Amino acid sequence: MNGTGTLKRIAVLVSVGSHPVSGAARFSRNDAAALEIARTLAKTCQAALDVVHAGDPSNPALTDYLALGAERIDVLACSDGDDAVPALAKRVQGCDLVLTGTRAEGAYDTGMLPYRLAAALGYPLIGSAVDVSVDNGRAAARQFLPKGLRRRVDAALPAVVAVHPLANAAPRYAYARLRAGSIVTNPTAMQKDSEAAQWSVARAERKPVKLAAAEKRSGHARMLSATTTESRGGSVVIDGSSVEKAQVILAYLREHQLIDY
Repeated sequence: MNGTGTLKRIAVLVSVGSHPVSGAARFSRNDAAALEIARTLAKTCQAALDVVHAGDPSNPALTDYLALGAERIDVLACSDGDDAVPALAKRVQGCDLVLTGTRAEGAYDTGMLPYRLAAALGYPLIGSAVDVSVDNGRAAARQFLPKGLRRRVDAALPAVVAVHPLANAAPRYAYARLRAGSIVTNPTAMQKDSEAAQWSVARAERKPVKLAAAEKRSGHARMLSATTTESRGGSVVIDGSSVEKAQVILAYLREHQLIDY
């Protein structure tokens, strides 16, 4: 993440995430990784660091970013249905490097904000970055690719970088920084999103996972079973009490390691 070069001003865009179990508002893990990378670059290159959020300035989740190292958060007040991209582009105009998470954590977020922001600014975009360095007026990043692959890409500054959730960053929470930081609201004229009236927002529900025993037969045996009729094993329990039948089911689940108790 370290680097040197003509980096004078960095902006980090942060959003409000949600806890995967309780659904409570908290910091976004993607944006927290982007903030940690930006803090390291700002310290190395002696650059100014701006942390920007578009949304509700009273949201308690914003204080998490103060504890993670943001000295100040500039909030562009907006509501649901507003298009924040024009206001964000105007706010970060002139920054040498703009970092943001790959996508927000509201369930079905589009992940289009980095692309729309880069298009509005006229900056090149590097997506899915797991580390970022700056040297000789260029930003270089290692990109996350499927199946464990990585590749190095670079772009001339100024640039927008979308940070992948598996980035090489380890944010640390410090309560003292939370108390020392500040959240400042900047009144901004927002534009309504032309497609907001067509949106339908609902809470995401996780579908139940079906238990299935792992296939232990060889490939040859599985191919034969596709052309012949054969017994797949198992047992049919008709007689006995409900307790005895439950014990048979538990024994099957333990045998195939579908439960661990």
